[in-house]
Amino acid sequence: MTSDMGLTRPELYINRELSQLEFNRRVLEQAKDDSVPLLERLRFLCIASTNLDEFFEIRVAGLKQQVAHGAAQSGPDNLTPLEQLKRISETAHALVGDQYQVLNDVLLPRLREQRIHLPPHGEWDEKLNEWVGRYFNRELLPVLSPFSLDPAHPFPRILNKSLNFMVALEGKDAFGRHSGTAIVQAPRSLPRIIEAPPAHAGTEQVFVLLSSIIQARVGDLFPGMKVIGCYAFRVTRDSELFVDEEEVDDLLRALEGELPARRFGDAVRIEVADDCPPEMLSFLTAQFNLSADDVYQVHGPVNLSRLQTLYELVERPDLKYAGFTPALPRHLSSEADIFEAIRNGDILLHHPFQSFAPVVDFLRQAARDPRVLAIRQTLYRTGVDSTIVQSLVDAARQGKEVTVVIELRARFDEEANIELASQLQEAGAHVVYGVVGYKTHCKLALVVRREDRALRRYVHVGTGNYHLRTARTYTDFGLLSCNPVLAEDVQRVFQQLTSLGRASKLKLLLQSPFTLHKTVLELIQQEAALARQGRPAHIMAKMNALTESQVVRALYEASQAGVKIDLVVRGICVLRPGVAGISENIQVRSVVGRFLEHARIFYFHNNGQPRVYLSSADWMERNFFRRVEVALPVEEPSLRDRVVNEGLRSYLSDNTQAWLLHSDGGYRRISPGTHKPRSAQQVLLETLSSS
Repeated sequence: MTSDMGLTRPELYINRELSQLEFNRRVLEQAKDDSVPLLERLRFLCIASTNLDEFFEIRVAGLKQQVAHGAAQSGPDNLTPLEQLKRISETAHALVGDQYQVLNDVLLPRLREQRIHLPPHGEWDEKLNEWVGRYFNRELLPVLSPFSLDPAHPFPRILNKSLNFMVALEGKDAFGRHSGTAIVQAPRSLPRIIEAPPAHAGTEQVFVLLSSIIQARVGDLFPGMKVIGCYAFRVTRDSELFVDEEEVDDLLRALEGELPARRFGDAVRIEVADDCPPEMLSFLTAQFNLSADDVYQVHGPVNLSRLQTLYELVERPDLKYAGFTPALPRHLSSEADIFEAIRNGDILLHHPFQSFAPVVDFLRQAARDPRVLAIRQTLYRTGVDSTIVQSLVDAARQGKEVTVVIELRARFDEEANIELASQLQEAGAHVVYGVVGYKTHCKLALVVRREDRALRRYVHVGTGNYHLRTARTYTDFGLLSCNPVLAEDVQRVFQQLTSLGRASKLKLLLQSPFTLHKTVLELIQQEAALARQGRPAHIMAKMNALTESQVVRALYEASQAGVKIDLVVRGICVLRPGVAGISENIQVRSVVGRFLEHARIFYFHNNGQPRVYLSSADWMERNFFRRVEVALPVEEPSLRDRVVNEGLRSYLSDNTQAWLLHSDGGYRRISPGTHKPRSAQQVLLETLSSS
């Protein structure tokens, strides 16, 4: 434990939620960056919008629940839930305003210059109007269901994040009713962006928003009546699932029962067209029990994330990042015997710069190899129709002992993981859901193979998920090894996850919730002790988030002792660097670029004998205390040097995509100035991939 020394003062801690919004602002800045290809800039805008959706669904929803229950809970920054909600509203409204300014004033005009046009319905020419009319009658009219609002037709249930329209009407209907308002709900099965046929688009690629089509033709849904206004809106709801794991007999069935409720959780935000009249806006907010702070009036589509479809529909390589081919290590090929290659030495892979194929081959060859007796694997997130899952299915069908630990509670992947569990069980695999109360977040695979009358164990330990798509877009490390000590540790972790008993002592791996937090604190304190003795002391760490208060205090103490601390924290960081007398020896930077930074790396100078770890865990409360995580020591000198140089030093020298966190809690982008521009991701692409 660290001593206090006044290091618990609220002003030394940045609010977690506001830090998360700051990360979203850095993502949005990529959409403003002229050096980023145009369609990639649109994609970053969509990512910022999607991130904000999840922030409201989980973080804001949680704060609102605390307020509703009268909780005064606050973090180390000492802001109450109500104070946080107020500041979140101010920051998020400014952020949303910036998003639409970038869309309307920058990206749409630039796309038009590239002959990619997304015209509002007021700018449609006669040909396009005619085509829209035919499309509406053929594709939309049969599936749209307008709901008038009167005593016989109460306000309909609105799905989370669905597209809806509030329609103002004049006149009488066929039954003589004077319904002044109606709701039109757009089915989720309908595409949100439709490309107009070339005959109606001329020399441009013309795309039409579904919302524009409905607004242009909404009068066809109310024959004999006059539409005097049509306003799109979208409601974001609380999407956190609650299952009392101590009270359920079957976690899978309990989650299956909870998933439908996610669509209709408590409303936390409403987005609505900026021309919606005040009286209609008041009516909507009352329906969802929202306040003015929860209303976001926007000039454009109410769901920016749906513009991602445009990126996929437009085949313009000149407006996207250049393609690349992830490299294979020199001693590997697609036909190589992966087990022989691993026996020749540990294989370190740095994705996406190096291929994920060896991991896929590891499991595929294991499934087909008659000498393989058993496969064990953790799955947190994986892709649809995953080749890794297929390998596990094939192995089970061939009679191998296949055990898969599936984390059913991987947020927003619960439904996919339930389906995955059923698929594996039908094939004959043993499927377990980890430990009640702890998410299984570690990334492990174990293969048991008979060789020369003995059994040899092969393992893969990674920082990222077994997901082929994210392996192309997330930066992660993975190690393939047959080190018997490491393999025994991995086997013991699987035994903990699948059976009962006390935690076994691991020889190499650090593990949450048992040894990881304690060891990280000890290693930080050791660097501080060395610094006090006048010896060189240095900590470098890379992670997604830093929020755990004991670790933050330990870092403050190490800084006070003279330890040089370099942190690369992609997202949330509650530590406040650069405070005189407290953290002037700490530098925090965030790198936001083409790939999502996802690897976790911890480096401790250790008096010239560096200790380096790869991990699945961020320095957060949940990772240390409420998840099953591992940290792998990288001991082989050449591999350790690779991890440090590629995963840490390269990012600490980035001067084009890096943002420096200042003591005021704000981030400022680092400029190369008179120095040669250097992007860590680009350097790694050039040196590791075979593009």
